[in-house]
Parts: sequence; structure tokens; C-alpha cells
Amino acid sequence: METKNNWRAWLYLAPMLILMAVFTFYPLFNAFIISFYKDYQPLLNQRAPGMTLDNYSIVVNNYFFKQALKNTFTLAFISVPISIVLSLFIAVALNSIPRLKAFFQTIFFLPYVTNGIAVGMAFAVIFHRNYGLFNQFLSWFGVAPVDWIGSTATWGKQMTALMIFTIWDSLAFKILVFASGLTNIDKQYYDAARIDSASKWTIFKRITVPLLSPLILYISITSMIGALKAYNSIIALFGESLGGRPRDMITIVAFVYQYRADYANIGFYSYAAAGAIILFMITLAFTGLQTIVSRKRVHY
Repeated sequence: METKNNWRAWLYLAPMLILMAVFTFYPLFNAFIISFYKDYQPLLNQRAPGMTLDNYSIVVNNYFFKQALKNTFTLAFISVPISIVLSLFIAVALNSIPRLKAFFQTIFFLPYVTNGIAVGMAFAVIFHRNYGLFNQFLSWFGVAPVDWIGSTATWGKQMTALMIFTIWDSLAFKILVFASGLTNIDKQYYDAARIDSASKWTIFKRITVPLLSPLILYISITSMIGALKAYNSIIALFGESLGGRPRDMITIVAFVYQYRADYANIGFYSYAAAGAIILFMITLAFTGLQTIVSRKRVHY
């Protein structure tokens, strides 16, 4: 009987396993192999070229890859914590107004179902130097117009605009997850805390956060992975110029895409594959680190 059930389980899992094998595991394995090819050019090479480790050395020492690492890590380590804290506080605030909770959840969830490129283009208009709403808002306080995303904008201003867009764009899903988690917390914990005259901050710190810690871990991991793979937001906000001056706002994924698309230069395809594998290893390392660190802080 047990063997029969096992076959049924594998049969049910087969479609998803096949899709993952074709579109996830095979491309990953293929990228790993290509990253070691020497002087590889897919349009000209008729047979497998030699193997080398130099591709990784070239990528790591590449100026644009160093800039991509800087941008990606800055975006991940700043936007992710801020968005998690903001979304958690907003979810708690929504939970305190049950009559309007459903309405505001719908409002906050709208960006999640909106095309990311379209939203990014809207933010590009908001941050426009001449007629952007953000500069108009600053003008009320006597601040002169600032170039946030144009070719003359500094790296700091471009990153600030990108941070604001990324944080706003990522709030929707997090708020929905935290709001759903709050509804599953037993009300008796809060009632007991109020009887003991606990303050709202104490209730939040001692009850809400510990009981939501599994969700916080899940959001932290998925948000970090998403931030490390940032690409659409960059293209939507800055266009293919990636922030003006030699690609100031390039990310690791943008680096991979640009080198993958360059078939004319020998070896560039392998550099793109090496960059993709480096990104995979970085993502895997941070995911494992978050899981290890959170073992003592997550309460199931």
C-alpha cells in the first residue's frame, strides 16, 4: 500500500518536476558549464572549446561587475530591512482598524498587481528634474530642482530615487503577508497582556514580533533574493542607459544580461555565465546565513 501511495505522489509531482528540470535545473547546470568555457562564442563555436578558470577572475576584476556588486548590495542591505519594518508597522496599524482594514489592504495591494515596468516609468516621471512631483514637493521648502535620475545626477541621488521606488514597490506583498499572519495570532495573548497593563510597544515587541517571526524570516529571505536579482526596477527607472555615465546603476543581473547579449566579442557569453553563477552563490550564501542566524529567534 505504501509503495502504491509513493507512486501516486511521484505521479502528481511529475509535471512540476519536469518543468523545474527543464527551466530551472538544466539552465543552471548549463550556465555552470559555460562559465568555464574558454573563448566561447555561441554563434561561431561549432565544438566545445577549452576549459578555464580565468572567466571568473576576469569577471571579479571587471569594473562594471564591481559597480554591480556595490549597487546590488547597497540596494539589498538598505531597502530590505526598511521595507520589512515599514510593512510590519503598516500591517499592525491596519489590524487596529478592523472596519477599514479590507479597504486599505486593497489599496496597499494594488501596486503588487500592477506591471512593474509601468510603475517604474511613472516613478521616472515623478523624479523628473523639470516637471517631476518630487521636485515640486521639495520646492515648497525652498529646495532648488534636483536631477535625480538624469545623466547629470550623482550616484547618491540615483540610489536614493531607486531606494524610494524599490521600498514602495515591495511593500504591498509584505503588508498582505503580515496582515494575514496577524489574524492567526490568538487574541487571548493580547487580552492577557492588557490585563497586566502592558504598553502597546511591549505587546508589539513581546507578542506580535515573536509570533510573526516565521513570516519575518520568510519575508526576509524572499526579499533578499528579490533585491539581489534587481533588474526590472533599474530598467524602468533609468532606461537602458542604467543611470547615465558608464552604467552607474548597473546591477549583477543587468551585468549578466548585457554580456550575454554581446555575441560579437569572444568570451563575453562565458563572462555572463560566470556572473550568473557568482550571483547564485551569493544568494545561496545569504539565504543559508539568514537561516542559521534566525534559528534562535524564530518561534514556531
